[in-house]
Amino acid sequence: MNHAGMLALVKKRKRPVEAGAQGQVEVKFKEVTLYLVERKMGSSRRNFLTSLARSKGFRVEDVLSDDVTHVVAEDNQAEVLWAWLKGHGLRDVSRVAVLDISWFTDSMREGRPVRVETRHCIQNTPTGTDCSPPTAVANVSQYACQRRTTTENHNKIFTDVMEELAESSEFNESKGPCLAFRQAASVLKSLPSAVHCLEAIQGLPCLGENTKAVMEEILTFGRSFKVEEIRCDERYQALKLFTSVFGVGPKTAEKWYRRGLRSLQEILTEPNIQLNRMQRAGFLYYSDISKAVSKAEAKALGCIIEETVHWIAPDATLALTGGFRRGKEYGHDVDFLLTMPEMGKEEGLLLHVIDRLKDQGILLYCEYQGSTFDVSKLPSCRFEDMDCFQKCFLILRLEQGQVEGERGLQMDPGDSRGWRAVRVDLVAPPVDCYAFALLGWTGSRQFGRDLRTFAQKERQMLLDNHALYDKTKKLCLLATTEEDIFAHLGLEYVEPWQRNA
Repeated sequence: MNHAGMLALVKKRKRPVEAGAQGQVEVKFKEVTLYLVERKMGSSRRNFLTSLARSKGFRVEDVLSDDVTHVVAEDNQAEVLWAWLKGHGLRDVSRVAVLDISWFTDSMREGRPVRVETRHCIQNTPTGTDCSPPTAVANVSQYACQRRTTTENHNKIFTDVMEELAESSEFNESKGPCLAFRQAASVLKSLPSAVHCLEAIQGLPCLGENTKAVMEEILTFGRSFKVEEIRCDERYQALKLFTSVFGVGPKTAEKWYRRGLRSLQEILTEPNIQLNRMQRAGFLYYSDISKAVSKAEAKALGCIIEETVHWIAPDATLALTGGFRRGKEYGHDVDFLLTMPEMGKEEGLLLHVIDRLKDQGILLYCEYQGSTFDVSKLPSCRFEDMDCFQKCFLILRLEQGQVEGERGLQMDPGDSRGWRAVRVDLVAPPVDCYAFALLGWTGSRQFGRDLRTFAQKERQMLLDNHALYDKTKKLCLLATTEEDIFAHLGLEYVEPWQRNA
């Protein structure tokens, strides 16, 4: 072949596709951005794998940046790879999935990004970590009522995950796993220091194999893949959204989900859905009451309720309960307990309070429930979430000028109303039940559950918001203070700010 013919063949030969070009292939999986580590893999193999991934609709970056969601490496030592990643100045390395080539090959075989499993992940092995137990195991009781748990949580990285898993289990009506994750979170909250390795929790109560597996995953990879999967689940997202509306419980949320509804707007525009009064108020004031209530706002509401109650009954007793009594900075509503020093005088008190709040022009919504308390039906062998005392569920208008402090009301930027709606609950037990109601309404949920379990299993007693019944003596024990109840149970008194289990 002559020289001219050779040139013609050369000109006809196609140029190879450059590894850095995404080309005209459509990106199918926009939530995933890959980066292939060239170290150990080599440039030729990296270029080939890049082209393969792009041909299947994956986005692949040539430069490591904060846009990358999945880093894929081959035959790299974990500590060397992680040190290299941390040296690249990424804003948050922990949010990036650092994966072995096995995840990539599984994904190529399936033609889509497969779920990240533990076997795919390249472990970030911390060095110099203190694995000594955070506290003496013998000092940690299985019962929250025998532990001191403040708002200072050293293990939030674990407890937040446990509580999400518990919530998901609750939506699925899986009572066993729900309780197990809540108990585990409660124990971890009580520890005086952070857990850095599994050896540090050996012997601690309420930490089962599932819990430990979740903790190991977090310790190894800085995240829980199970929780990330749950957060992306359509049903979980819908139920969490729907139950954030005042007056909507899990059963109603599930019913709406089964009807194909996925957003609040879809519920409001669905002609076949009949909302009750509470739900209508929940939607009407959703923007306000879905926001957290600050301690300053709770204090302002306390002043309003106290002034209102004492205007009607100067000798009434009023107490702030719930998370704010336990020292929390924020809550989703504000709870108050009120009673009169003389038995029977509390009857009708809430109705007068409601009328007074109406006269003040600050009552936006009210749901009143009269007392169904019957002393002859004590003791009750079954605990009910709602006690039998008269109560009312309110939405009150709180003005900016009523809240002290720099921040004032919790409002969206640009909101110029000068007021917000806040959820308030009022409960009025008779004075001889006041101590039990105060203990129950202070919480936390897990603390109360464990206190009732301790009473039954360890002391052969029945405890609820109405009374403490001694099954061996066959009588209800009197208590005028919370301290009296702890004394009857043979427990050291736990201050409200130590009940954040």
